[in-house]
Amino acid sequence: MSDIHFDHGLYGQLRRQAGADWHAFIDHAFVRQLGSGTLPQSAFRRYLTQDYLFLIHFARAYALLVYKMRTLPEIRAAAASLGAIVAELPLHVGYCASWGLTEAQMASEPEAMETINYTRYVLDIGHAGDALDLLAALLPCVAGYAEIGLRLRNQPTTVIAGNPYAAWINNYGDAHYLHGVQAALDLLERVGEQRGASSRFNALSEIFTTAARLEAAFWQMGLNAQ
Repeated sequence: MSDIHFDHGLYGQLRRQAGADWHAFIDHAFVRQLGSGTLPQSAFRRYLTQDYLFLIHFARAYALLVYKMRTLPEIRAAAASLGAIVAELPLHVGYCASWGLTEAQMASEPEAMETINYTRYVLDIGHAGDALDLLAALLPCVAGYAEIGLRLRNQPTTVIAGNPYAAWINNYGDAHYLHGVQAALDLLERVGEQRGASSRFNALSEIFTTAARLEAAFWQMGLNAQ
């Protein structure tokens, strides 16, 4: 599955409105160096460690999304995304082990300010707003990584053979991951229709764009570790 239309629907509108902030996220130097295989390994290890801590809070945010939903189909959809993140954590731990990082090491690592800023922002949006607000904060990560993975896989400049980051690139362009992303985009559309997204677009755009900026800062945090 590689035919996700990132420019369609409410998500596409939010993505376009984010403009330069969105581009700074999906085309960050960290991402470009992943594609070329030139990213310093110290930067990638820093990113992996903080991403482990990030995913824990991201799971909490999705648990909050389940609570915020009103209908059983919505609850099921949000719970499926929560389950996917919880299932991803052991896979993430296994992948990190190949980079010499144990779960105990990562769990004991202090959270970077960029990790705190991003995760607490998403959780604050979830507590203060409704399910649509929270989805606007969550989707830049969920769908943004799919867009990055697909772009890297399809760019002629991307190096796969001999690239130490090839497995990471392939993971976020994988059909299983993309299926979950499409489900999240569909959920955003349904909830948006039910909860007046058109009349709330400016507020939703501010949330979405802020999350995109925090994503770019997260890349930069990793890059600074070199």
